[in-house]
Amino acid sequence: MKRIIETDDAPAAVGAYSQAVGNDSLLFTAGQIPMTADGEVLADESIEAQTEQALYNLDAVLDEADATSADILTVTVFLDDIDDFDAMNETYAAYFDDEPPARSAVEVAALPKGVGIEIEAVASLE
Repeated sequence: MKRIIETDDAPAAVGAYSQAVGNDSLLFTAGQIPMTADGEVLADESIEAQTEQALYNLDAVLDEADATSADILTVTVFLDDIDDFDAMNETYAAYFDDEPPARSAVEVAALPKGVGIEIEAVASLE
């Protein structure tokens, strides 16, 4: 059965999408950008700070679904500048310090609200 996940601890959806959707087995998160739950966009911060905020938001969504970062199977990282990869990766590696999930990282032409990063994930709920 499809279950919609919503939490006030991450930015509210600003369009026709849910923060995450799951069933008995899997959770699919929406892309998390570096925006606080209060709506402050961190587009002018370093890529490290932006990565931390996006991962914080991801944690909040996972928590609402009774999951943790250890349950993540795969992650997609969207960067507006692939030259930020090493700095992003350093922050990201600290978040997934043990048994990291599969990951893709791609450069895109632009991201919502002018941010430098967006992160989405698929997690196991079993």
